[in-house]
Amino acid sequence: MKLKRMFALLMAFGLIAAACGGDGDDVDAGTATTAAAPDEEDAMTDEEMEAMEDEDAMTDEEMEAMEDEDAMEDEGEGAMEEAAEVLTDFGVTETTIRIGLNADLSGPFASLVSEIVEAQVVYWEAVNDAGGIAGRQVETVILDSGYATDKGIENYLELAQESEEGVVMISENTGSPITAAIAEDAAEDNMLVIPLSWASLWPDPANANILEKQTTYCAESMNGVSWLKSKVEADGKEAKLAIISRPGEYGADGAAGAVIAAELLDIEVVYSGIGEVAGDDRTAVIAQLVASGATMVWTTLTPGELADVFGNAVAQGFEADWSGNGPSFSYPALLSSDLAPLFDQYYWQSGYAVPWNGNDSEGMKTLVAAMVERRPDAVLSDSYITGWIEGIMVETILLQAAENGDMTRAGVVAASQQVSIDFQGISPNQSYNGTFDEIVVRESYIFDVDATTFDLQPVSAGTGSSGLTLIEGPFVADITADYQFGGPCI
Repeated sequence: MKLKRMFALLMAFGLIAAACGGDGDDVDAGTATTAAAPDEEDAMTDEEMEAMEDEDAMTDEEMEAMEDEDAMEDEGEGAMEEAAEVLTDFGVTETTIRIGLNADLSGPFASLVSEIVEAQVVYWEAVNDAGGIAGRQVETVILDSGYATDKGIENYLELAQESEEGVVMISENTGSPITAAIAEDAAEDNMLVIPLSWASLWPDPANANILEKQTTYCAESMNGVSWLKSKVEADGKEAKLAIISRPGEYGADGAAGAVIAAELLDIEVVYSGIGEVAGDDRTAVIAQLVASGATMVWTTLTPGELADVFGNAVAQGFEADWSGNGPSFSYPALLSSDLAPLFDQYYWQSGYAVPWNGNDSEGMKTLVAAMVERRPDAVLSDSYITGWIEGIMVETILLQAAENGDMTRAGVVAASQQVSIDFQGISPNQSYNGTFDEIVVRESYIFDVDATTFDLQPVSAGTGSSGLTLIEGPFVADITADYQFGGPCI
C-alpha cells in the first residue's frame, strides 16, 4: 500500500513536470503560432493544473484509505506473529496436529478397540470440520499392536520419533502391559499417553504422563463386590466370594480391589484364583470354582476366558451371581453366543460410562448425532462412548496448550495438569492435578444383562440395544468413597 501511495504522488508530479516542460519545448523550438496561441496554451495549462489539483485532492483521500489499509495490514501481521509465537516441536506444524493411537486391532480386545478407534476418528472429523484446534487440522496415526507388548513398544517408538513423522501425544494405548512397558520412556520423551487401561497405576502423580480416564480396576472392583454382596443378601443367601483373574497389571489390579472389598465388608473368600487363568487350560480353575460353594464371583478376564470359565462352571451346575471388571464382558461376542440366556440369568456387567443412547445428556446427543451423520451404517456400540471420551480429553488438553502458547510435547503434558475434563454427562468428570486420592475417580456403573433386548442395529435406525440396561450409576460404594488408597493398589 505504501508503494501505491508513492506511485500516485510521483504520477501527479510527473504530470506537472510534463505540462511545464511542454510549454518550454514549444518556445525553444520556435514553433510558428498566432499571437493568441500562448494565451490559449496558458489557459489550458491552468485547467490542467486545476484538474491535477483535484487529482491531488483525490490522492489525499486515497492516502487516508491506504493508511487505513496499512493499519489493517499491520494488525494482520501482528496476529500472524502472535499465532507464530505458539511453541511447537514434534507432531504439530502450522497446519496440522498429529496424534497417535497404539491400538489392539487384531488381538483379544480387537472388537472392542476397533469401535473405540472409529468413534475417535469421527470425533476428529467433526472437530476438523468446525475449524480444528488453534487453526490446525487433527490427523490420526493409527497403528495395530495386536495386544502384544513387543509390538506395542515398537509402535510407541515409531509414534515418539523426534521428526515430522512423530506425534504430539498418544490418545489411545491399548492395555495395561503395553502402557506399563512404555511409561518410563513416555516420561523421558514428554509424551502424554491416554491408556485403554484402568489400572490404578496411572492416577499416581509419579506417572503424570499417563492419564487415567474414569475409575480404576481396583475401585471398580470395590464398588462391584459391594453391590454383589447387597444383591446376594437381598436374595437370602450368604455372601461367599470367588475371585478369578488373569496375570498382569489388569488381573492383579482388579483382584486387589476385590480383596480389599472382602476385607472391609467381612466377606469370606472361598476361592482365590488370582492370576490363575493363564494359557488355554482352565480345567483346574473351573473345578475349584465349582467345588468352592461361592455365591458370588468377581472376574478380571478377557471375554474369551470368561466364556470358557463361566460356561463350563454353569454347565456343571454351579449357580452364583457373577460380575467383573468392564473388559471381562463383551456383549457382541457373548450375547450372540449360546451362552446368552445364562449370562442374562447370572451375570451383572460393571462399567465406566453410560451405554449407547443411555441418557439424554449433551455428550450423548452430540455423539449419537455425529455417528448417525458420519457413519450411518455403523452398528450401535457402547464402545463408541470410550472413543468419544478420549477425544474430549485430547481436545480439552490441546486447547489449553494452545492458549498457553506452548504446543510442544512438554507443553501438552503441562496443560494436562491444568484442565478439568467435562465429559458432558456420559461419564464422571475428572482432573489430574493433586494427590492420588484427589485424582482417582471412584464412581462406576452396574448394568443388567438382558439378552432379550440385545439387538445390534445401525446407528441411523434409532432402535436396537447392546443388551445392557443401566440399573445403578454413576455410584460409589461406602467403602470406596471413604477409602484412602495412598497410591496404586498393586
